[in-house]
Amino acid sequence: MTPASTTQLVQIAPRPRLPEWARRPNTHFESLNTLKTSLRARNLHTVCESARCPNIHECFHRGAATFMILGNLCTRGCGFCSVPKGNPRKHDMRLDPAEPANVARMAAEMNLRYVVITSVNRDDLSDGGSLHFAETVRAVREAVPAARVEVLTPDFDGNMEAVARVLDAAPHVFNHNMETAPRLYRRVRPQADYRQSLDVLRFARTHRPEVLTKSGFMVGLGETHAEVEQLLRDLRDHDVDVATIGQYLQPTRRNLAVHEYITPERFDHYRDLGLAMGFKMVFSGPLVRSSYMADIVSEQATAQ
Repeated sequence: MTPASTTQLVQIAPRPRLPEWARRPNTHFESLNTLKTSLRARNLHTVCESARCPNIHECFHRGAATFMILGNLCTRGCGFCSVPKGNPRKHDMRLDPAEPANVARMAAEMNLRYVVITSVNRDDLSDGGSLHFAETVRAVREAVPAARVEVLTPDFDGNMEAVARVLDAAPHVFNHNMETAPRLYRRVRPQADYRQSLDVLRFARTHRPEVLTKSGFMVGLGETHAEVEQLLRDLRDHDVDVATIGQYLQPTRRNLAVHEYITPERFDHYRDLGLAMGFKMVFSGPLVRSSYMADIVSEQATAQ
């Protein structure tokens, strides 16, 4: 038995405590349950649920949702994301041919004036699911012609033909998230490439100049102030119109731990920094997410 005098105690640094400014009260349960029931009836998913977004109660109460297509199983293993991961082929997960029409019907039923469509990564598909994505955009535009449509796409593994296919379906806003600074990609986004994501955004601008371009990233993962500034500068250098910046919150114990909680004052500083660089809109705050208040962000950016 080891003598007490030689026993070494390993001290584990406590994780930072969630500050009040990063908390969101859970209310509007009736709205949440009603919308979830309607979604399940059509075999639809939302990224709001799968990614455990802290704003889900508020957005569902507003009648807002970000539809997640191409199934609910992602082929990539990003450290920050709680969307289920795996190989769709092993689970015989085929694309649902009724999904575009079901998304469109749901958007019409909710009387949405702004529709956000995103997806999991489907690297198992030759086109990354871009044809299905484009069909969904067209179905929504036909069902609710007065609504604006925003797409939040994966990188399609750098396949610009796939990116063009989605853009040619005529969304009003093209969004592709950078997520974090390049130094942290190996840990946060190991199957993605920083420069490739920038290329996707540049291609979107050149292929469809009339489409508003947008990208978002998280802070609190260990990035430095200089890295945030460079990330913003890289986005502007690639003609991105809108940037969203939010606090990383650990969705489950299996995901990356929070390195730091960023103060509201620093979020304001990042907003001012981005606006000085020439962004049409910078939405920056602890509870900001890429699709949160997307309708208002788009309106304000378009008005610039």
